[in-house]
Amino acid sequence: MPLATTRRTGLVDQVIEQLRSLVTSGEWPVDSRIPTEPELVEALGVGRNTVREAIRALAHNGIFEVRQGAGTYVRATSEVSGALRRLCGTELRDVLQVRRCLEVEGARLAAAARTEADLAELRAHLAHTDTTDHAEFTRSDTEFHLAVVRASHNPVLIEIYRGLLEMITASVATMSAAPGGMFPHDELVEAIAAGDVERAGREAAGFLDELLARTPAPDC
Repeated sequence: MPLATTRRTGLVDQVIEQLRSLVTSGEWPVDSRIPTEPELVEALGVGRNTVREAIRALAHNGIFEVRQGAGTYVRATSEVSGALRRLCGTELRDVLQVRRCLEVEGARLAAAARTEADLAELRAHLAHTDTTDHAEFTRSDTEFHLAVVRASHNPVLIEIYRGLLEMITASVATMSAAPGGMFPHDELVEAIAAGDVERAGREAAGFLDELLARTPAPDC
């Protein structure tokens, strides 16, 4: 019995990791419908119960959403992002508050640790935010903020930020759609380039404080 249980648990874990990798790699993007249970059974070469347990575990973690009669859909690319999505209906203010915590410290650390390669990447992303195309701005601005955090060279901070990237992208898309919502970040880049830790923190906080001032507290 113990051997059978261990073997079965290991098989479920393997399937979970395979399904998770298809999500994190982008093979199965957020909001897409995953293959049916019979298709997964055939593709993975495992039993129905194994597939069901794996899907149930990923649904519990917030990565999948099982819709009765419609199939299973990708809800998030990480457990952290999935957990955030389970908060009350409108969590924009919450996301902005978390962004402020991470991005202000990320900018401060970046000012102290950035390399010339980091600065080149920041300026390249910044150039692409100079657009009136909302979709292009959302993509480029999100990549810019991720590049700032990467320039901190703090692996824990970088992984936490990556885990929230879908929610961060959603917050950028929502806020930038409003008039005056496409904020320039030239001063932030210059502060990081100058190695000015305090100024970099102020620049990162400034636009997020303005966004928070525009965002009412969620009605939970």
